[in-house]
Amino acid sequence: MRVSRIAIATGVAASTVLLLAGPAAAHVSVQPQGEAAKGGYATLNFKVPNERDQASTVKLEVNFPADHPLSSVTPEAVPGWKIDITKGKLDKPLEVHGKKITEAVSKVTWTADGSKIAPGYFQQFPVSVGQLPEDADQLVFKAIQTYDNKEVVRWIEEPTAGGDEPDSPAPVLKLSAASEDHHGGGAAAKAGEDDHKADDKAASAEGDKKETHAASSSSDTTARTLGIIGILIGVAGVAFGVLAGRRRNA
Repeated sequence: MRVSRIAIATGVAASTVLLLAGPAAAHVSVQPQGEAAKGGYATLNFKVPNERDQASTVKLEVNFPADHPLSSVTPEAVPGWKIDITKGKLDKPLEVHGKKITEAVSKVTWTADGSKIAPGYFQQFPVSVGQLPEDADQLVFKAIQTYDNKEVVRWIEEPTAGGDEPDSPAPVLKLSAASEDHHGGGAAAKAGEDDHKADDKAASAEGDKKETHAASSSSDTTARTLGIIGILIGVAGVAFGVLAGRRRNA
């Protein structure tokens, strides 16, 4: 009887640990599509799980790192969600492709507009960003999640080197080594580059076709001109022969 009670108590304790550990593991996170290379561009997915059984997520705010501002931030449209982009002035302007950037996106907010993240579900919010910094190994995006019961969860605690994961960790993007072309993005960037090359080949083929057509038209015009000149010369020769014959008869 005593053994049974101990087993039951142990089982209850284990279940409690699992229940407490579950929510801690399910937090707002960020992952790139492909890779996020230093100095390149990437598409990021902010993954938002719903942790509550009796409430739905209706708002997400993602703060972009001020110590490594990104010159380009373009969110993808998500059905049922309204997107607001907040920009701020930079203390130190950025130099990108020969242009001076004086402001950058500081926050992107998604607000439910006909949709929500129900209990037991998650939602991804894609954002295209660049150029990623070359002097950092990771970027921290502090996020705030709001439920329809007015509860607010702040995922803003930064991880510590060699330490345990905090209770409310901020999404962290790990950056890979810089690629040779500094475009990053993995397969997506490669596909875009291939499309660009295909367009160039198509344009070149179209140009060759036009040049061939122009050369053909020029050849046709020259042949017609020479033909007309030949006919005129022939007619002149016949007329000259007729006149010569008449003079001999006279």
